[in-house]
Amino acid sequence: MSFQKILKISRPRFWVYILGPFLIGATVQDYNLAINNIYFWLFLIYFTFPANILIYGVNDIFDYETDKLNPKKVQYEAFVSKKEHKNLWFIIIATNLPFLLLLSQLSFNYIIFFGLFLFFAIQYSAKPIRAKAVPILDSLFNILYIMPAISGYYITQDTSLDIKTILAGCLWSMAMHSYSAIPDIKADKASKTPTIATLFGFNLTVLYCFLLYSTAYFLSIPYLGIFSHLFGFVYLSLMVVTFFNGSKKSFSIYKLFPIVNTSLGFLLFWILIYNQL
Repeated sequence: MSFQKILKISRPRFWVYILGPFLIGATVQDYNLAINNIYFWLFLIYFTFPANILIYGVNDIFDYETDKLNPKKVQYEAFVSKKEHKNLWFIIIATNLPFLLLLSQLSFNYIIFFGLFLFFAIQYSAKPIRAKAVPILDSLFNILYIMPAISGYYITQDTSLDIKTILAGCLWSMAMHSYSAIPDIKADKASKTPTIATLFGFNLTVLYCFLLYSTAYFLSIPYLGIFSHLFGFVYLSLMVVTFFNGSKKSFSIYKLFPIVNTSLGFLLFWILIYNQL
């Protein structure tokens, strides 16, 4: 495999989905503690290529039968052929192992939530659980995207996180996954791969995402204030627009999703830094 294809498999446009939460979690209380901590910088590197080649590499290996029937995977993303699986496994292990060896130097809380990140990231696609093919469970397992924020928090902090904050992040992660599954409904049905989107169908899946984002919005108000209202307005509006445009236009709207997530995450990060200053 070429370097360009390996990089594409890691979905660079999605790196921000775990890198952003890690940055926010590590700097939410005191960014000075983060920037002066060598492990912050090392795991900042980890949550770029290594973590993403783990998530999406394992996904592409175990989703081979589905992906070969999905135009989105073949044309819009990097399709991984069966003969490339062995090389991809080697790359995943080689880029992740050095960071696993660092865990003995970090706090117990960090190890727990980093371990949960690895568990959800692998078992979402891999057997024996393969949560991706179990409707509802596939949505629940995507709380993996909030785990970098919690583990990042425990790089610099010893105090416990408020459960409502964690829950809001989990609901956001679940909504993000479920919305991303909507453009795959046709291909997943063709390959007989059950997901929350194939179970609920287009309309109910969008409504489910709307409910998750609404709850996350209300839970976050005490902590994020005005930003929560912006967060709620943007995501809920996106769900409404998707619903009324119908399933045929869902993929074209979905292409805006990484831009929305990146922009709001970027804004949240700098609001938190500004408040500390």
